Amino acid sequence: MCGIVAYTGFRNATPLLVEGLRRLEYRGYDSAGIAVFSGERFQIYKQAGKVSALAQAIRGEDISGTVGIAHTRWATHGAPTHANAHPHLSYDENVVLVHNGIIENHGFLRARLEKEGIHPVSETDTEILSHWIAWVRRQFPTLTWTEVIRRAFADVEGTFGVAMMVREAPNLLILVRRFSPLLIGLGQGEFIAASDATAVIPHTREVIHLAEDQAAILHPDMDEPQIFGLREQACAPRREYIDWDVAAIERGGYPHFMLKEIFEQPQAIRDCIRGRIRQEPLEVRLGGISGVMDRILGASRLTLVGCGTSWHAALVGKYLIEQLVQVPVNVEYASEFRYRDPVILHGDVVMGISQSGETADTLAALRMAKSRGALILGVTNVVGSSIPRETHAGIYIHAGPEIGVASTKAFTAQLSALTLFALHLGAVRYTIDRNLHDLLIERLLTLPDLVAQTLDRLNEPIKKLAESFASATNALYLGRGYNFPVALEGALKLKEISYIHAEGYPAAEMKHGPIALIDKNMPVVVIALRDSLYEKVLSNIQEVRARGGRVIAIATEGDENIQQYAESVFYIPDVPEPLSPILTVLPLQLLAYHTAVLRGCDVDQPRNLAKSVTVE
Repeated sequence: MCGIVAYTGFRNATPLLVEGLRRLEYRGYDSAGIAVFSGERFQIYKQAGKVSALAQAIRGEDISGTVGIAHTRWATHGAPTHANAHPHLSYDENVVLVHNGIIENHGFLRARLEKEGIHPVSETDTEILSHWIAWVRRQFPTLTWTEVIRRAFADVEGTFGVAMMVREAPNLLILVRRFSPLLIGLGQGEFIAASDATAVIPHTREVIHLAEDQAAILHPDMDEPQIFGLREQACAPRREYIDWDVAAIERGGYPHFMLKEIFEQPQAIRDCIRGRIRQEPLEVRLGGISGVMDRILGASRLTLVGCGTSWHAALVGKYLIEQLVQVPVNVEYASEFRYRDPVILHGDVVMGISQSGETADTLAALRMAKSRGALILGVTNVVGSSIPRETHAGIYIHAGPEIGVASTKAFTAQLSALTLFALHLGAVRYTIDRNLHDLLIERLLTLPDLVAQTLDRLNEPIKKLAESFASATNALYLGRGYNFPVALEGALKLKEISYIHAEGYPAAEMKHGPIALIDKNMPVVVIALRDSLYEKVLSNIQEVRARGGRVIAIATEGDENIQQYAESVFYIPDVPEPLSPILTVLPLQLLAYHTAVLRGCDVDQPRNLAKSVTVE
């Protein structure tokens, strides 16, 4: 959440920073601001609203300088107002900074500052931090900035990614990271830093990711950043290369990133499984977990943790692993797991699922499990993010950058990775029938083409359905077995981007309460595949119809029988049950998208949401 971009070098920083904010806006769009050092002073401009409002406000202004910082905000402490927008200037005007995260002891620091006669004017914890660093600097004027940063942050509790400039040291940029990601793009005579690679890769592919409790000093005259630990001495930086194409973070002719990413799912699945299936003999190979397979095989249970869409993927993962591997699996909301003092047994395996690899609750849950002796694994998309750095092993989903706030291609790529994981473990443990094993692998290899065909065939019919769906105020999504988590995901997508209240339920649970909501105005989306629970789901549909509900069915190709039970039917290809969620979610993604567009909602940047939740 929130986006930081910072620059020091030989170019005018202003256009580079504004463009960087546009690329980072999916991380927060409540307010935006920029600070550039020009001559002997900071030029600071900030604006409530989106980056476009900031760009309009500074149009025609003479803002130039070769060092600057910028921020797009998702509000935590303080409303999204001009006063609360970043950057924040210290009381002595020596320090200006932007900040992602939460300073948990800001009240204590505020009280200390107020005793010194320093009174903040905004509601933010970030302003407190700017005053605090400036005050520490004033107490120790002879120390280097490395020592000042260590002293100042020794008393700061919470999570932070900070980019700051100091008036006494022109062209100097200082970065500080705890729990909130920052990376440094390396150029010739310049550095560009950001909280996300999307702001960096138009300028350089060579980066250094700051590790936990690291800070960096950047200056154009340096060949390498000066990286140091907040509690330790200098750290040797490790260069990495980002292989994303710049085109991957552009809309590419689509009206929204979300629609582009929905239609990128065939390639995302293809990239996820590429190189991980061996033909002779037919088997799954997962190099990312090979070094810890003995511990995984020795585990008596697995726990999968995640948030939002990743939690839904984990729930599908539970069904996959329990069926194919015959090992019990718990699925936990990371935010609850980390705080409820869970029982973690010797030999337990805890897997965190997160698109960004930075989700605060998931990362904290994994750290807690690791501290109690569990083997921790990660399923993530972003190479170099915090989760793969802190886990013992894991699986990258290789979905490419996902800019739309409502996750789509990451979900199906996560399901693909979890399917590979379950197939691999099932084969090694000899718990999966060989015929089923080979069938699932063979059909998994066909999924990219099936996904592409399904999207092409259903897009226009679902767009037509959305015309009547858009006037709904509530919706119910029902599924059973593998497709109960998909019902949850479909309801979440509708809520996220169209602001229609929706709930997902196991179809059989409807009569235990939710059936009271059904009337002629209530659309009910039912995943009714011709599988082992088909007859049961048909009975659930009859219960809806008997109360006047509108039934929209997701069904198996060739099932003409379902048409007599539903107002609308959308067909997906016939695949084995464990693979079906990758296909059944597609019409639900399209329905949410087209409904939101018809309702005039901001599809890529829905209100109150941001892409990567790096705060609690």
